[in-house]
Amino acid sequence: MDAKTFSQILSIAFDKKVSDVHFEVDNPPFFRGRGQLLRSKLPKLTGEDTRFIVEKIMEQNNKELSASLKEVDAAYSIPSGGRFRVSIFKQRGEFGVVMRVIPPSIGTFQELRLPPVLSEIVKAPNGLILVTGPTGNGKSTTLASMLRYINEHFNHNIITIEDPIEFLFSSNKSCIIQREVGIDTDNFKNALRSAMRMDPDVIMVGEMRDTETIDGCIKAAETGHLVLSTLHTQNASSTINRLVGNFPPESQEIIRQRLADILVAVVSLRLLKDRTGERVIPVVEVMRATTTIQACIREGNLDDIDQHIEKGGEQYQMQSLDQHLIQLCKQKIITIEDAKRVSRSMDLDRKLTFT
Repeated sequence: MDAKTFSQILSIAFDKKVSDVHFEVDNPPFFRGRGQLLRSKLPKLTGEDTRFIVEKIMEQNNKELSASLKEVDAAYSIPSGGRFRVSIFKQRGEFGVVMRVIPPSIGTFQELRLPPVLSEIVKAPNGLILVTGPTGNGKSTTLASMLRYINEHFNHNIITIEDPIEFLFSSNKSCIIQREVGIDTDNFKNALRSAMRMDPDVIMVGEMRDTETIDGCIKAAETGHLVLSTLHTQNASSTINRLVGNFPPESQEIIRQRLADILVAVVSLRLLKDRTGERVIPVVEVMRATTTIQACIREGNLDDIDQHIEKGGEQYQMQSLDQHLIQLCKQKIITIEDAKRVSRSMDLDRKLTFT
């Protein structure tokens, strides 16, 4: 592996619009396209090859490759302008690298096939908005689209705290400050504390990774700021459960009270291939914090949230994952088999029959 070959592989990935590139010892590079992992016809990689790739990535990030390095997140750019989010790890004593392709532009809600209600959700003057879902299902892209909308429509001071920075923003109506953990700040906790002194209107935290970050986001929302962040959870009720569960049992009741007061919405995502297999589209659950849902959070009745989401479609533009799956099936955009695969309901067939 040399610099020219590495750059060519990444340029191909960017041009062919694949989502990820995998570099692992004893395998050729793999590309993920349209949800499928595809083995390339390139030669198998050696330990020297993957180490070279890691050295190039670390060099661009002004970081040293130490003997103790076992995993790290970073970003990487190629001369053509393509950007990648990078995960470096050790496996069987050798380096492995997975590089996520970052789209060159930030799509609008319409271009990304996201629910129009997101434009109403981001108009909240303060509070907490969460975007959730498994890894690789569009959380960062959705969050970037929300920030694009705010940037185009409001005169706000927006501060992002990311690890690493993925989408690069230019200030439009808003002023945008982007800080990267490890380069511009030591950690999310310190960056959140600092952000509170930077006259923010909107704070975007790339991921709620620990109790301190969760508490910092809640405090920022409580003090009159709009906070956006992500979690690796499946739906609204599991998101609230995860947030509360990060705190000791004796603190959980007060955390539920605080969450009920500041939560604006939870947007949960899954990506599915359409019927043609040519496009990947989002399936989206939208929960907005109505007075009924706030009461469920305060009282710990999280199992009731799903039914309130399904009942809140017409008035509040909410929708459950199953409701969106059924809609996409009836529009013949996705197959029933794919819908069943991601549905949490055991009776999706019955729901399809009676809707």
